[in-house]
Amino acid sequence: MTRRDRTHDCAHGHPGGGAGTDRYSRRRLLGGIGAVAAAGLAGCLGSADGGDESPAEPIALDEGQTCDVCGMTIADHYGPAGQLFYADGKPGDRDGPARFDSLSELLASHEERVARGWTLRDAFVTDYSRVEYALRKREGVIYISSHVAADAFADATTLHYVVDSGVEGAMGEAIVPFGDRDDAEAFVAAHDGEIRGWDDLL
Repeated sequence: MTRRDRTHDCAHGHPGGGAGTDRYSRRRLLGGIGAVAAAGLAGCLGSADGGDESPAEPIALDEGQTCDVCGMTIADHYGPAGQLFYADGKPGDRDGPARFDSLSELLASHEERVARGWTLRDAFVTDYSRVEYALRKREGVIYISSHVAADAFADATTLHYVVDSGVEGAMGEAIVPFGDRDDAEAFVAAHDGEIRGWDDLL
């Protein structure tokens, strides 16, 4: 079962659409993919002292939540979003994860927080294999739609990331995640770029 999420007008923060939009169907993946693979990323995930915090679940980012880095409303902008759950109740100013409207901001923020001694419990990003996404060309630039429902997010450590494709999101060139490697390869064939794993991005 597929779901259509709106595309957004990146310049003005309003929903967009129209004849410039091409829709690509992607098959939904079953939940719980590759959870065991995350365990091999030493020093990246999980409490160092074997703490008893339960695994997190992704939340919807469609209620006006803003990006922790740039402050923009996540649902109002193009591209993949992300959420990071840290140990010891961090960030301490809310009941929930750190939130981002682009993966470049997510990665930069995560690097800074790890340097301050934070421990990542769980990471979730938009999985474009789970959604029916749209590409929209505006003034010669191709933008990829945003999907912020809870079931659009997947374990970031298991996905295949297309980088250097030239397709843009909220903050410039997007890092586009796919749960299905065939979908990532099809995206590269259409838009160029390279495929990387989570550990390659860190």
